[in-house]
Amino acid sequence: MLKKYILAAAVAVGAVAAAGTAQACPNYSLRAAFGTINLPGGFLPDPYLRNVTAGGGYYLPNCGLNWGGWVAAAPDFQFTYGGGAASLTLAIISNADTVLLINDPNGQWFFSDDAPGFGLGAAVSFNRPIAGVYDIWIGTYNRASGIPAQLYISER
Repeated sequence: MLKKYILAAAVAVGAVAAAGTAQACPNYSLRAAFGTINLPGGFLPDPYLRNVTAGGGYYLPNCGLNWGGWVAAAPDFQFTYGGGAASLTLAIISNADTVLLINDPNGQWFFSDDAPGFGLGAAVSFNRPIAGVYDIWIGTYNRASGIPAQLYISER
């Protein structure tokens, strides 16, 4: 299932870049709403948790993406990863139906909705994650904003 989203992400990169500024779609050049952090490989505590709110006013299909969900224009969170781990998982913990959109250090887009182990939360796992900046949008499947959520980042 994740491979399907990764393939779709490769196709969608150009669409987001073209639509990002004009339609206030996800734009990784904007300042992250809930801050930034540097996490070296082997970071502790693991998992790193950050309180955020999910949702936004921009519907991903209107931005040229083939994924459902509503996000803000600016990333919700940004982290710089030091690399070196065998895996890296980013997930959303919430009582609401959330979606997760990530722009990795190579500019590739990843999307998740309803990930196993996270209920209606979303998760993306990277094998051999690369070092660099990850921009993260925490959206909702149905139009909503201000939904309490936690961002979960783990090398386990």
